[in-house]
Amino acid sequence: MINYSKDEQQIVTLSIDMPGMSVNTMNAAFRDALASAVARLEEEKEQLSGIILTSGKESFFAGGDLRELISIQDAKACLEMVEKNKAVLRRLEKLGKPVVAAINGSTLGGGLELALACHYRVALENPKAKIGFPEVTLGLLPGAGGVVRTVRMLGLQEAMPYLLEGKQISPTAAVKAGLVHALASSHEDMLQQARAWILANPQAQQPWDDAAYKLPGGAANSAKLLPMIMVAPAMLREKTRGNYPAPEAILAAMVEGAQVDFDNALKIEGRYFTHLATGQVAKNMIGTLFFQMQEISSGKSRPRDIAKSKVSKLGVIGAGMMGAGIAAVSAARGIATILKEQTLEKAEQGKTNIANGLHKKVGQGRLSAEKAATQLELIQPTASASDFSGCDLIIEAVFENRELKATVTSEAESMLAVDGIMASNTSTLPISGLAKAVSNAERFIGIHFFSPVEKMQLVEIIKGKQTSEATLARAYDYVLQIGKTPIVVNDSRGFFTSRVFASFVNEGLSMLAEGLPAALIENAALSVGMPVGPLAVQDEVSLSLSRQVAAQTRADLEAEGKSWQAPASAAIINVMLDQHQRAGKAAGAGFYEYPTGGGKKYLWPELSALFGKAGYSLPYADLQDRFLYMQAIETLRCLDEGVLESTRDANIGSIFGIGFPAWTGGAVQFVHYVGSQAFARRAAELRTLYGERFALPENYLKLI
Repeated sequence: MINYSKDEQQIVTLSIDMPGMSVNTMNAAFRDALASAVARLEEEKEQLSGIILTSGKESFFAGGDLRELISIQDAKACLEMVEKNKAVLRRLEKLGKPVVAAINGSTLGGGLELALACHYRVALENPKAKIGFPEVTLGLLPGAGGVVRTVRMLGLQEAMPYLLEGKQISPTAAVKAGLVHALASSHEDMLQQARAWILANPQAQQPWDDAAYKLPGGAANSAKLLPMIMVAPAMLREKTRGNYPAPEAILAAMVEGAQVDFDNALKIEGRYFTHLATGQVAKNMIGTLFFQMQEISSGKSRPRDIAKSKVSKLGVIGAGMMGAGIAAVSAARGIATILKEQTLEKAEQGKTNIANGLHKKVGQGRLSAEKAATQLELIQPTASASDFSGCDLIIEAVFENRELKATVTSEAESMLAVDGIMASNTSTLPISGLAKAVSNAERFIGIHFFSPVEKMQLVEIIKGKQTSEATLARAYDYVLQIGKTPIVVNDSRGFFTSRVFASFVNEGLSMLAEGLPAALIENAALSVGMPVGPLAVQDEVSLSLSRQVAAQTRADLEAEGKSWQAPASAAIINVMLDQHQRAGKAAGAGFYEYPTGGGKKYLWPELSALFGKAGYSLPYADLQDRFLYMQAIETLRCLDEGVLESTRDANIGSIFGIGFPAWTGGAVQFVHYVGSQAFARRAAELRTLYGERFALPENYLKLI
């Protein structure tokens, strides 16, 4: 667990190596082992020169044990555990002997807290290693002294990005930031530097234990920091909308802890940690954003017993925003990519757009010029389908028109490698229908990217009725290969993400049709944690495109002998397009005005006259619940109809695909957060008040 060795210079090396685990984590077994090691150090300290703390794993320390944290229920027991752990770290740093952290790899969360309890930190130079506190992204705060020590080391203002935003940096950047003291070129160099520092600093102590210590950057009530401290809570609330307790608890622990002595600051931190760890929001976020995300990365939704594959040559049909984005992220992962358009000029323009994006990254210092050039060389623009010869995967990313997609797909299919597969990036059109254009429907699948491709993490993989397991496995492997997160859904109109996203937008337009003020609608959506209001989203999508999709849906359903009822949003869109020629952001006018010259957009003032009803209002809680419940219920329908096969894909897909608030843990976890019975009662109320669309599936309880 913690290997204890002493050299001829009386320097003890504590090497953390938790058995049966790929990384070290701060669980009960580690805490007991550390307490025992510290007790032994205290007994032998008169014979010791110093201590080196390092790791027997490839990484230094991965942080807290989230399985343990997610199971915490009792606040008293949690606080006792936290205080006991911090007391051990406090004993280590007050041992009276120099303690050095020899950081050989990534050091996150509890691992960084452990390192900060050492007097000196030397890190192995490794650009892939990450150092930081990811706790805030999981609804927690660093609870082993991380908040207190980081503030006292960097100062209130400099500590904010690491604690409030979860910023993670390389060892080189950590030295510049002041979190690490020195870099080492090799493992041997790291240990040699650690020994040299110990021998040169026999009386080492933490800066905050020096009677002359002053907080870097000034005290919280200093003239320099007070204005920032006063506005920080309001700025934070604007971002969190009060839905995420962790950032606010971290800020409070930072500021309050900075105004008291070190040991009382630790107590303040411990109480805020306990409040978060026993709360449901942290459990929602840990369950989905860590454990369910891990399941997806490990292939839980991928067919078993099929050998893993890699794409060496990729074909992309369409060099517009989506096609160019797919080409860019693929080339960034070393995949040779053929980018095809109707003309060579259009294809080259697509590559030029990619080049512009890469050059911007180079200018920002996010990418080296050499890597940018390498990525660009992997992209070959063309107007000839014959250049697709030998592709392992060809993705069609043209306009949402069935005939056009059929033409380009049929043309490209014959160029595939022997075991290659064909895919469509469609966001709405059923895959089984599009598969009619190919000769082998078993090797046809949907791979739905989100815009902008480089920023959006999720990819929705859609199985057609004839798609083979081998094709699904190859598509899944490709998505992981390019560093994206795949979810798997079955074929249907709108699939999962587009269908649920449409329910969110339609609910907002329905509110507008009812006569509610546009600003109220937008703010209600933002207040529950949606990243963008429904009217703004509709402008981004374009009203004309939504009408075209609706027309295609109607035609398809009528061809199948099914009826189609236009939603309330259709009338709103018709008025905006036909009477006022406002098609959305790309057209320069939609529900919002888009001032020329880059001015901030604002709601079109005429919306009130067109759709508003004087004096009409509804309870604000109803508007908030309509947005959340509508999406959750539509997700339950997707599970009920077999479009979704797991709650895992539902939760991850809703958060990363449509922006469902992360504090809920996803659309299905939101039902658990509310409580199954309470959710059903509220859904029934909304159904009575606002319509049948809030009806739950009959076997609702079996779905969750």
